[in-house]
Amino acid sequence: MQHVNQPSALPATHPLASGLTADSSLIRALRGDRPETLPVWFMRQAGRSLPEYRELRVGTKMLDACLTPELSSEITLQPVRRHGVDAGIFFSDIVVPIKLAGVAVDIVPGRGPVLESPIRTAADVAALRPLDPEALAPVAEGIAMTVAELGSTPLIGFAGAPFTLAAYLVEGGPSKDHIRARTLMHSDPETWHALLTWAAETTGAFLRAQVLAGASAAQLFDSWVGSLSLADYTERVAPYSKLALSAVDDLAVPRIHFGVGSGEVLSAMHGIGADAVGVDWRIPLDEANRRLGGGVPVQGNIDPAMLAAPWEVLEAHVRDVVERGKAAPSHVLNLGHGVPPETDPTVLTRLVELAHSL
Repeated sequence: MQHVNQPSALPATHPLASGLTADSSLIRALRGDRPETLPVWFMRQAGRSLPEYRELRVGTKMLDACLTPELSSEITLQPVRRHGVDAGIFFSDIVVPIKLAGVAVDIVPGRGPVLESPIRTAADVAALRPLDPEALAPVAEGIAMTVAELGSTPLIGFAGAPFTLAAYLVEGGPSKDHIRARTLMHSDPETWHALLTWAAETTGAFLRAQVLAGASAAQLFDSWVGSLSLADYTERVAPYSKLALSAVDDLAVPRIHFGVGSGEVLSAMHGIGADAVGVDWRIPLDEANRRLGGGVPVQGNIDPAMLAAPWEVLEAHVRDVVERGKAAPSHVLNLGHGVPPETDPTVLTRLVELAHSL
C-alpha cells in the first residue's frame, strides 16, 4: 500500500515533507526501492545493551525516562551516534499511551509491564477513559528534540498493536499463552470489541502524535500475535490493527507492521494497511516473501541469538539473510526481534559496517 503520490497532511516543516529524509535509504527501501546502500537499524537499539544508556538511566524509572523529553531524546540518539544505523527509533514503550490515558501500569525490571488492576469485565472496559491528546505533549516534545539532532537520518515512531495491548490489560502483565485474553475474545465478543476499539484509538493517537512531531516512518508492533490462529487474527484482531494504523492514513509516512511468531499471519498483517512487513527469525526472508505474494518490502530478520556467536558465524548468517532478502522488492536489515541486553555493542557497530559494505 504505497503513499508516495498521495497528498499528505504533514506540516511543511516535517523532515519527510521538506525532503530532508525523503531520499534516505530507509524511506526508499520501505517504499519498495532498492537504495545503493542496504539500510539497517535494530529493534531495541536504544537501551539496555549500551553502557551510556545504563549510566543515564540510574535512578530513573523506565516510564519516567520515556516521558522526560530530554532523556527520551538522548537515549534515542545514542545508538545512532555509536553504531551509524540508518534510522533512530524513538525511545518509548508500548504501554506509554495507556498510562497517559489513566491506566495504572508500571514496568517492573526483569518482568515487564504490570497493571495494578487487570481489565477483564465489561464494567472494567467501560471505565477506561479516552486519551487526552494534550497528555502526549512530552512524547511530541521528545520527538521534536530528536529530529532536530538527527538531520537527514529518519526517525521511526512506533506503537503497540491493539491485541498486544489488550493481552497486557487482560492478563495484568506478561503471559506465556495469553489464555485470559483469548478466552475473553471468544466468551464475550462485545467486551472484546469495546476493549480493542479503545486500545486501537489510544495507540493510534500515540502513533499519530509521533509522526506529526517529526517521525518519518511508523511501526506497529504486535509482540503476542504468535499466540493466535489465522482465523482469530483475521476476524478478531486485524480490524483493530487496521484502525490503529489508520490514525496516520493521511500523513503518507511509510508504515511497517512487525509481529513475533507471525509466520502464519504475515499476509493478513500486511493487509491492514502496512507498506512493509517485519519478519521474525523463525522463517527465512525468501519464504516470507513468498507468503506475502512477492510485492511487499520486508524488514528483518537476523536471529538475535546470533549476536553472541563467533563473528564468522554471525557474518555468514547476516550474508544469508541479505541474500534471501533479495527475493523481495526491497529489504531493511534488522533483527528478528529486539537487541538482547547482554549484547556487546561493538558487535552491532561491526554488523552495521558489514551491512553497508554488502
